[in-house]
Amino acid sequence: MHTIDRKALVDRHAVEITRADPASALTVGNGDFAYTADVTGMQTFTGFHDQAAARARGRLAINTATQSTWGWHSMPDPDGFVLADAMSTYQTARGPVQYPDRFDMAAMFGGQVGEDLRAGTWLHVNPHRLDLGRIGLLLRPEPGAPPEDDPDALTGPRQRLDLWSGTITSEFHYAGQRVRVTTVADPYHARIAFRVESDLLADGRAAIAVRFPYASDGFFRTSDWAAPDRHETDLAPLGERACRFRRRLDAFGYTMRLDWSEGSVRAGETPHAFVLSTSATTLEIVAAFAPGDDGVLGRGEFLTIHGTAADRWRRFWTSGAAIDLSGSTDPRAAELERRVVLSQYLTAVNCSGSAPPQETGLITNSWQGKFHLEMHWWHAAHFAAWGRPELLERSLGWYLTILDSARDTARRQHYAGARWPKQVGPDGRESPSDIGALLIWQQPHPLYLLELLHRVRPEPERDRLVTRFAELVEETALFMASFAEERDGAYHLPAPLVPAQEFYDARTIEDPTFELAYWWWGLEIAQRWRERLGRPRHRHWQDVQDRLALPRQDAGGYSAIATGPYLRRDDHPSMLCALGVVPATPVIDPDVMRATLLDVRDDWDWNSAWGWDFPVMAMTATRVGRPDLAVDALLMDTPKNRYLPTGHNPQMGSVLPLYLPANGGLLAAVSLMAAGWDGGDTDCPGFPRDGRWSVRHEGFSTWP
Repeated sequence: MHTIDRKALVDRHAVEITRADPASALTVGNGDFAYTADVTGMQTFTGFHDQAAARARGRLAINTATQSTWGWHSMPDPDGFVLADAMSTYQTARGPVQYPDRFDMAAMFGGQVGEDLRAGTWLHVNPHRLDLGRIGLLLRPEPGAPPEDDPDALTGPRQRLDLWSGTITSEFHYAGQRVRVTTVADPYHARIAFRVESDLLADGRAAIAVRFPYASDGFFRTSDWAAPDRHETDLAPLGERACRFRRRLDAFGYTMRLDWSEGSVRAGETPHAFVLSTSATTLEIVAAFAPGDDGVLGRGEFLTIHGTAADRWRRFWTSGAAIDLSGSTDPRAAELERRVVLSQYLTAVNCSGSAPPQETGLITNSWQGKFHLEMHWWHAAHFAAWGRPELLERSLGWYLTILDSARDTARRQHYAGARWPKQVGPDGRESPSDIGALLIWQQPHPLYLLELLHRVRPEPERDRLVTRFAELVEETALFMASFAEERDGAYHLPAPLVPAQEFYDARTIEDPTFELAYWWWGLEIAQRWRERLGRPRHRHWQDVQDRLALPRQDAGGYSAIATGPYLRRDDHPSMLCALGVVPATPVIDPDVMRATLLDVRDDWDWNSAWGWDFPVMAMTATRVGRPDLAVDALLMDTPKNRYLPTGHNPQMGSVLPLYLPANGGLLAAVSLMAAGWDGGDTDCPGFPRDGRWSVRHEGFSTWP
């Protein structure tokens, strides 16, 4: 029985937009498919939201795209590049080892690409996630006039994202007439539905535009509108009120089915553009997408999809956990509650699919839409703690599909087990990068995520989970134990490696603090899974745990790494993760970590930190008994800790307009702050007991 009025909690944070803003775009979706709309509730003013154009003018913009977990494209590869073409050789204790590091980030921004980097560049940007198409309004001041391209021509815009039902309602006036658009996504299929109401439809001043772009392999580009000869669109009628668009972009094909209530479709004035017009004043539309030539659903009805979505979102909000801060007198409480509610919505839409998400979810392409596996924990760990484990498990099965590839990577580097890549497409082939190829902190993530899942599943489900993922757990731990190098009576994490705080020399770095604690914890999880299978603890893994090197200390606190320069005070304060994100381990002294926390608070370049660093600090502060610092961290007033009215957390000025690891990290931190951890004897250990915080919560699971 809920004690929190969940509908009131959610409704008070519904998103409302009253002006056209390139940074204000709203998304509906289901984790595997999403549609992002402008102030009209459709994709009407695509140029206004173009990220590259906005960045050139120093403005923040969020692209309006339609994306999925299955829609991927690769540019033709006339040179037949393979990963071996992007390798460099590193000298290691295991002998010469090759890593795919030959890639220069300058290539992402139009820089010259040297001959030795061509292969790495092509492999880095391919495959890339597709923009499946744009569905928007065609508005004309008079019939036959050029279409409107300036959102300032709208008067009185008012748009609302009703979180409780997952519905966007948009109203405005144009050419003296009212327009109302209702937008909703199917919660189970790649389908988007609209109801458009306006007298402008009947007299030809409003119609629906359907446009298909070519793919783009650029940074933050989802579409190329200047390459009409490089793709194909075939229109086939399906009776009077439906049609099918068959799309072909090089080797990839997909289909869109369009259903409507009244009117007809014709070809537009430019290639790959089509117009749906009607003489009615109300038009209902459903667009369904699927890979292949014929793999779309049957006819879709707006009312059915709207009702199904409302039911699904109601069940989402009434299941799992909730936290209500409305009784607090601390003036920051309302903002923290707003961020929490909106982050639940955004991660459900973008991070709960059948594959790990990208940093910008299904909204736009950062790094060509690739999965960033070191961010998977930040996107999805909170689902378990918030009592929605099914949303986490959906993406974990993907690791099984690339297990052979991960084994091949480990074998090539002379290790046992399976090494998980950092940045990949759906096939699991890693992207060349001088950072990503050597990053290691993503390795324990599948273990930690599985352990969180195991903790909250009922007993029969736990047995199924252990059996299903037993091989993945074993192979992950085999690599971790193999990676640790025995020397001088201890096991070390040796060069070459890149730590979570990425700006150190990979060829000389050793024993990063966070990764040492995470290595112990990951191996401990793997040992527990062996015991759950009725097997003894692995003796070599135990030896590595028992003799793992301790992190370097300096002036009573932890350094980031054990080799010079020991600590840079910018980017991620990653050593805090060693007790906060990671639970208590024999590797970390809580008193030393408490001193480290204070040092970081007082002397860090917070303008250079990233959105998930603030939840890191909050989790560490919670575990070492400083709840005042936990709240301060989550609400620190610094550029990369801003949350827009839509709930998005932009980074790097206009370069990265949203950053979902921050949203997921916030939810992980708040759940730890509310529910605590095993053996903790305090409710709400992360909230100050100063009389200004009233924290009502329900449905959370404790952390390890």
